[in-house]
Amino acid sequence: MKEDFLKALEFRHACKIFDSAKRISDDDLRFILEAGRLSPSSFGLEHWHFIVVQTQGLKEKLKEACFNQVQLSTCSYAIVIAAKVDALRPGCEYVEARFAKLSDSPEMLNFIRSFYADYYAGIDVRQWSVTQCHIAATNMMSAAAFIGIDSCPIGGFSTPKVMDALGLDREQYDIGLIVPIGYRLNPQPSKNRLAFDKVVEYR
Repeated sequence: MKEDFLKALEFRHACKIFDSAKRISDDDLRFILEAGRLSPSSFGLEHWHFIVVQTQGLKEKLKEACFNQVQLSTCSYAIVIAAKVDALRPGCEYVEARFAKLSDSPEMLNFIRSFYADYYAGIDVRQWSVTQCHIAATNMMSAAAFIGIDSCPIGGFSTPKVMDALGLDREQYDIGLIVPIGYRLNPQPSKNRLAFDKVVEYR
């Protein structure tokens, strides 16, 4: 099992050109999205909203918003991870509903509310939400690789253009990441990573 997971990570690379004639099945797409849905999140707030772009016209609009990166023309789907913003306000309906699932104790809920309000006041909420969305993106890309499906995380985009293409409200959302998925057209390039002892330090 460990070896299978590491093989999947070796298989995964930032695929630049997908085979546009080869489509991902509905079942495999659902599996990948479930890996995102089940991801961990700070305070259990599940900061993400997944928008599955499947029409070629909308993929082309996203391509333009992403500085014409060709991945978006050839992928089966482009998963846009919208990061919640307004819904994360302390005391709002969404936050209260999520916190209600954490404990039945009124005392504990009051503690969580107070702690969260203090935390919220001291952070950049948009940046926090976006980084949480990256957790879900990583899980989806790893899940895709595990079943032989390629992906490419795209963090280079014009946020206003992506928001406009999808009709999203800037007050409600930011853009966490865009993840095209599909099957590679060309052989995988060799993987180049630093050696284990270059990135791991024990103290």
